[in-house]
Amino acid sequence: MKLEKILHIIITILLIIGLYGSGGLVWNEIETGNGCPKIWIIPACVIVMLCFLIPLIVHLLKKYNTIYFLFTGLALIIAIIASAMQFNGLGECPKHDSGIPMCYLSFVLFLILITLKTLLIKLIKQPKNENSNN
Repeated sequence: MKLEKILHIIITILLIIGLYGSGGLVWNEIETGNGCPKIWIIPACVIVMLCFLIPLIVHLLKKYNTIYFLFTGLALIIAIIASAMQFNGLGECPKHDSGIPMCYLSFVLFLILITLKTLLIKLIKQPKNENSNN
């Protein structure tokens, strides 16, 4: 299997995992009204869920990379700010069942998604050498 296809599958799986995790927070927010912190009046988990959903759609379409990076970049910025606030005791992120703040997990996940997509784009744009042994 070609590396491009493997990366595409990994990115898809990570986006689905993120969508599932953020979807759980959104559901908790709908049920309790207190599932995640707010950015202005919008629950942050709703924004983060959209930042998984929209990149998933454009990734599966295999186009609109700018939109992918816009939404994953926005979520990364949110995760950086939330993680810094959590770390410094200035805010409280929802916790995973294991006790890990979800903003830490979002930070790592979005950083990996951006890195993998960048690598995938570079591999796709790389000229194919017909005489190579790959």
